[in-house]
Amino acid sequence: MVISILLRFFVVFLMSLLFGIERQLSNKPIGFGTFIFVACGSCALGVLSKIIAPTNTIVIIGGVVTGIGFLGAGALIRTTDKIFGFTTAASIWIFSIVGLTIGLEEYLVGTITYSIIWAVVLFDNFLEMSGIGTYQRKIIIHTKKIVEKDDVVDLFENHKWKLVSFEVDKTKKKSKISYFINVPRSYVNDLKERLEKKSWVEGFRIE
Repeated sequence: MVISILLRFFVVFLMSLLFGIERQLSNKPIGFGTFIFVACGSCALGVLSKIIAPTNTIVIIGGVVTGIGFLGAGALIRTTDKIFGFTTAASIWIFSIVGLTIGLEEYLVGTITYSIIWAVVLFDNFLEMSGIGTYQRKIIIHTKKIVEKDDVVDLFENHKWKLVSFEVDKTKKKSKISYFINVPRSYVNDLKERLEKKSWVEGFRIE
């Protein structure tokens, strides 16, 4: 019994540690500590449910899935015009399920779920590094003169864009323009060079 419990905790700890370190190295808002706590806590509840109520574990399973949902919601980061962190929130939720399945000694289900998590994250990283697919960026441009919207849009070529705000200071004869643009990661450096070459650009920030 003791060896079986220790094995379950060790497996969950190792899984969450490896994934948490990858998230931290990728500069995500939540690091390995949170993943370890969530997964090991869920594992502990799974172990307890097997000991206390081996024939009625559904109540604990439902409680864990619901409770971790609130924690995942806390991982969402909202700016004035954008919400991000959905992948992190979802990964916290699914890691509680990994911990729970291992705690219930469902190693096959837990391993399959864990493998899917890694497959999705690694493939997404590959797409981003290879410039395949699109990733939304926010661009804030400060100009030395009042410019037309079309002057800026030409920089984006055929990529999808959305105007967030367009501010004009007639006294200083300057503009501040914000856009959302969907571009491959490989295009970001090219966009920087294009902006630097424009004489009317006073400064810019790409988020």
